[in-house]
Amino acid sequence: VQLQASGGGSVQAGATLRLSCATSERSFRGYAVGWFRQAPGKEREFVAAITRTGAATHYADSVKGRFTISFDNAKSTFYLQMNSLKPEDTAVYYCAADKHLLTSLYSADAQYDYWGQGTLVTVSS
Repeated sequence: VQLQASGGGSVQAGATLRLSCATSERSFRGYAVGWFRQAPGKEREFVAAITRTGAATHYADSVKGRFTISFDNAKSTFYLQMNSLKPEDTAVYYCAADKHLLTSLYSADAQYDYWGQGTLVTVSS
């Protein structure tokens, strides 16, 4: 499974960006998908995820209410809509997927088998 992340860029605080993650699979049903980010000098952290059943979405507290994760199976692509961006959102964003991820482990990056290459988001004040 190959993932290709795109959509990053340099924006001002308050702006909007939409990240995309295209997958190589014809059908991505049954995969848990997630977004993680890594700021300079920091550990990679969980941002958002959709569980394997698609029944639930989860968000880090720092992005709740501003970011939305979604999935379009027809396009085998999932997205991270980022609104009201803040300078602290600056990071390399990674998409990830896994077909066997336990629902309770959605925020554990080590549990995801497939990763995109990362896309840089820079938010200036």
